[in-house]
Amino acid sequence: MENMMSERAELAKHCSSRNWSKAIRVLDSLIAKHCSIQDLCNRAFCYSQLELHKHVIKDCDKALQLEPSLLQAYILKGHALSALGRKEDAVLVLGEGYESALRQSADLRQLLELEELLNVAKQEIGGAFQLEDDEFQQLSLGLPIGSCASVGFEETFCKQDEHGIPNGTCKSADKMSSTEAFKLRACSNGESYECSKELGEQSKISSVSRDASTTSERSGDSFNSCTGSTFKGKENGISGGKISCLQDTFQPCNGSGVHKKLSENPDKLVGSSTASKKSSFKPGFLSKLSSKADMHSEAGDGSKRNKKYTIARISKTKSISVDFRLSRGIAQVNEGNYASAISVFDQILREDPCYPEALIGRGTAYAFQRELEPAIADFTKAIQSNPAAGEAWKRRGQARAALGEFAEAIEDLSKALEFEPDSADMLHERGIVNFKCKDFNASVQDLSLCLKHEKENKSAYTYLGLALCSLGEYKKAEEAHLESIQLDKSYLEAWVHLAQFYQELANYSKALECLEHALQIDNRFCKAYHLRGLVLHGLGEHRKAIKELSISLSIENTIECLYLRGSCYHAIGEFRDAVKDYDATVDVELDAMEKFVLQCLAFYQKEIALYTASKVNSEFLCFDIDADIDPMFKEYWCKRLHPKNVCEKVYRQPPLRESLKKGKLKKQDLSITKPRTTLLAAADLIGKKIQYDCPGFLPNRRQHRMAGLAAIEIAQKVAKAWRSMQAEWKHSNKGTTRNGRRNRRRERINMLSQNRGGAGCSTSSSSETATGYGTLEDRSSGRFMMSWKEVYTLAVRWRQISEPCDPVVWVNKLSEEFNSGFGSHTPMIRGQAKVARYFPNYERTLNLAKTIIKDRRIVHSKRDDVIDLTKEGKIEKIMQAETCIELHKIVGEDFWVSTWCNSTACEGKQLEGTRITCLRKIGEHGYDFAIRTPCTPARWDDFDAEMTSAWEALCKAYCGENYGSTDFNLLENLRDSILRLTYYWYNFMPLTRGTAAVGFVVLLGLLLAANMEFTGNIPKGVQVDWEAILNLEPESFINSVKSWLYPSLRINTSWKDYPDVSSTLPTTGSVVAALSSYND
Repeated sequence: MENMMSERAELAKHCSSRNWSKAIRVLDSLIAKHCSIQDLCNRAFCYSQLELHKHVIKDCDKALQLEPSLLQAYILKGHALSALGRKEDAVLVLGEGYESALRQSADLRQLLELEELLNVAKQEIGGAFQLEDDEFQQLSLGLPIGSCASVGFEETFCKQDEHGIPNGTCKSADKMSSTEAFKLRACSNGESYECSKELGEQSKISSVSRDASTTSERSGDSFNSCTGSTFKGKENGISGGKISCLQDTFQPCNGSGVHKKLSENPDKLVGSSTASKKSSFKPGFLSKLSSKADMHSEAGDGSKRNKKYTIARISKTKSISVDFRLSRGIAQVNEGNYASAISVFDQILREDPCYPEALIGRGTAYAFQRELEPAIADFTKAIQSNPAAGEAWKRRGQARAALGEFAEAIEDLSKALEFEPDSADMLHERGIVNFKCKDFNASVQDLSLCLKHEKENKSAYTYLGLALCSLGEYKKAEEAHLESIQLDKSYLEAWVHLAQFYQELANYSKALECLEHALQIDNRFCKAYHLRGLVLHGLGEHRKAIKELSISLSIENTIECLYLRGSCYHAIGEFRDAVKDYDATVDVELDAMEKFVLQCLAFYQKEIALYTASKVNSEFLCFDIDADIDPMFKEYWCKRLHPKNVCEKVYRQPPLRESLKKGKLKKQDLSITKPRTTLLAAADLIGKKIQYDCPGFLPNRRQHRMAGLAAIEIAQKVAKAWRSMQAEWKHSNKGTTRNGRRNRRRERINMLSQNRGGAGCSTSSSSETATGYGTLEDRSSGRFMMSWKEVYTLAVRWRQISEPCDPVVWVNKLSEEFNSGFGSHTPMIRGQAKVARYFPNYERTLNLAKTIIKDRRIVHSKRDDVIDLTKEGKIEKIMQAETCIELHKIVGEDFWVSTWCNSTACEGKQLEGTRITCLRKIGEHGYDFAIRTPCTPARWDDFDAEMTSAWEALCKAYCGENYGSTDFNLLENLRDSILRLTYYWYNFMPLTRGTAAVGFVVLLGLLLAANMEFTGNIPKGVQVDWEAILNLEPESFINSVKSWLYPSLRINTSWKDYPDVSSTLPTTGSVVAALSSYND
């Protein structure tokens, strides 16, 4: 009790001396111990003297929750809203207070004051705001504690209650003239009432995250001193085709209504990196802080025009109070005069080096100037001076988030929330930082709580949508995004985030529609052009994508756009522009380490572009990345490693000018002849059949054409080989071996590399034969023969040329990675994020893993050690596990189990299939649940033998008595053989990527060679490669696929009339042109 009385006395002393900031500190302490309505109103009054109007509103709201009929709170809140320019809201609040006063027979003085204030507020809305002499006088009479009509420094003083708090009755108010009364409305820091309308606005500054991009929404509540400023910045970024727009905002003191906006990608644009911590903090990284010109008030230009700073009314003793200087520092920050603000705060801190409010103010000004290290130092010192300064904890958390120190940022924001558990602002802040940390569950929890307290927080809704999308809650995510737009149809971030949401789910039409809305709001919003280019690239519309990316680059030069545009130029054969963009990408001065991977890729892509340019006028068969490109180069390219070793040990491609001497696209390559038109039309129809109708799979026009042309070429070449085999079958009684098969010597055609010693190429001599798979020929008979490898190589070459960004190579053609077991990695869950494309297979994969564990009773550790699960009832617990998290906890460490494939060639033998892995994400939240396919030499040999056997069985099924048959029933054995070969291909997974597309292309080509055309579509939700991987028996896969494939097969021999692909498109240049030209 004694301590409380002491604090009350101290409070009275500070109020008497007009030291409002220190009074607030005392009130903070009192409220923390016991939250009384009177203390809340007292603190609101003190805040009003410092022009911290949003804090006034907050305290009034709390007071009204405790006592809905408290007229003081209505009066204070009405004044604060009016000062913030929110006139209509002020009218509503004052109206509520007036009605409450009428109902309760309130103090007549307060009733009259409310009536007068309400009339004035209504007049202001109507544009006829005039204060007559009697109005001035009446408004200044008998104001209760906390009223904005506070007294001047020397002319008048307010009576105080027993604790020294002004009670709202002004000593000489009833004797003043209207002019004198107006002067009384000057706030204690010497600024006029008009000034107060703007001074309390909180500046909203966006600091955009790494994986995302610029925003053109510039909303602004001005900064206030206890609070610090807000930071504003912008950046463009992409990740995995997926782009995130996240913004960071520094908000005002004690949870005022400024919202932090972080911009990401989806990957999503998103990962952690180390930002520059110097004053030369680069634009475009986590927080590119804005200049004064970027600051806009939410109230609009009108409120800015009315902004006046009349700081002339000071004490007659000519002594400028600390609070006055503090308020002046606030004004300087709000005006963007950061150096001046720092100078003002320096003056205060010279007198009192530990003054918390000045430290917070200076720290915020530093942050505006991108000097985050000094800002953090000031916030830290403020915390040391006053550990209960929640605002300092929040500010430091925001600064740390801007530097990428997310774990520390969350700690600080959590500490700040201890002081204000229901602060919507801080919940919003922490929710977004949690999103950046990829703790999506925590993000959803924080943002949902934020929206309970602040239902119209558009930023919280859009980031809630992003978090829900990452968790696979797509319906709820869409609703959250749409709610954000409903609140503000001009909110650019919401439109962009919604576009990213639709893009991730492969709903490209809605994504493009959202981006069109964004550009109608701001036609210079470069992020919208960037995303539109990304969507068009995913649709295979590379030329259109180049136009959008060029517009984006004309507004802001970003490494993501440069690299993507370079890859588009590369794909369509404009190699000079491609090399130019790749070089520019490599030369960009980085502001984030995660962007370095784009520079590495640009280096490798440039070499591939130069290689392709050198092959433009050679036969397409000579385009042989697997044979010509050095294995180390391919390994580093696939793994996205630093190219230092490649530069030192691998020959580089010759300069572009040399390649273009023989590599410029010729007119005949670009010409559209009748055979080409016919061929391309047929290819487009056939190629569409590879499309998966699943979330995340965009219909890529370029890939469809590639698939169609590859399938037709495979059909033509396989049909030719089968004719030779059928002729041999007729003479099978002659010269056969004991096994019934002709002994014949197969020789590979010597396809000499056209580019030995060139860039990124093997150093083998020209006398060596190519290591790629060519066509086989029996020289003794002149018959045309093929192996399974040659069939699939045809499709691989088409896949390689169609999208040069994708490193598609045979795994056994890599360097040392083949010996150590290079494997593909396909995640279903990454941390807490559910991967849109592959999560639909999660439940089946989890159940398969449990079945395998039950059968084998062991798993393998990350180090390949055997983990015995026969003890402690672990098997029973595993069978009851419903998630990969539960599975991991039972096993007790990271582990993997391997599927198997029962061999058809060797009865009783089991081939190693795919590894199902469950790993704890170190330093992150959640688990990585994925499939990984190792490719070791032993495994390669097993599958090679199995594929050879399956291919020979397939050929035998067709080249015997049923050759050329158009009887659908007689071809059933052949159809099953094609599916069996496909089953082993998918489980083999011999490519670094592209195995799924290549597998189905070959399936279509083989069916066509046997006069069967697939006229249907792959059913919704079905991914054929996963059907093979998740079935241990080939017959199970066959039965699964044939149920929808066979009914859609039609006998068709018209394909034989198609122009020969190799003759119609003979050169690499003609192939590139065919893939890049469309009638529209």
